[in-house]
Amino acid sequence: MTAIKRLERPILVAIDMHRGHLDPAVATMPVAADRARAVVERSARIFDRARAAGIPVVHVVTMYRRPSEAESNPFWASKRSGTRTRSAEHNMEGSPGTQIIPELYRPDDVVVNTKKRYSAFLHTDLEFVLRDRGARTVLLAGINTNSCVLCNAFEIVNRDLELVLLEECVETMDGPEAHAMALKLVQVCLGRVLRWEELEAELAPIAHG
Repeated sequence: MTAIKRLERPILVAIDMHRGHLDPAVATMPVAADRARAVVERSARIFDRARAAGIPVVHVVTMYRRPSEAESNPFWASKRSGTRTRSAEHNMEGSPGTQIIPELYRPDDVVVNTKKRYSAFLHTDLEFVLRDRGARTVLLAGINTNSCVLCNAFEIVNRDLELVLLEECVETMDGPEAHAMALKLVQVCLGRVLRWEELEAELAPIAHG
């Protein structure tokens, strides 16, 4: 009889998987179109499998009332090139970019839409949502792997929650090298980086023959 580690009270948290990054038609800080399409397709399948396993899904969305709320960060204000050329327009309240990618959203999902910085916990009620639902493990997905996702990996571990980064459900507008670097950092010092098939056994009965 071989024991299988069972995930303890998992919740899936998706960071900034909205049209502002993932829909080339409206994105103001876009992931490359082919990579955006691929991560949406993979994530849609995996999110549905998580829901089928009884795992709640929480979407965190960046949203600003006016550009100064983002531009008050000196580093962000200085980065006006490449994928950040339109950063001052990014995810203004009421803009299409703030909409969660439809394939990833279901009516029973929870939405936290007051994120303003890399941290999804800063001045939001995400921690309340996790505690209210008794979370002990966070399955982390989102955009961008090397900034918001990485920051929140640290935030999750700092709260003594178990972290599992869903490898198929993260991507970045900053390119493959930054993506790979972030995955490596998580593996080394924060938690596990797993594909859904690797994780699924932990949703099965605790022991098998």
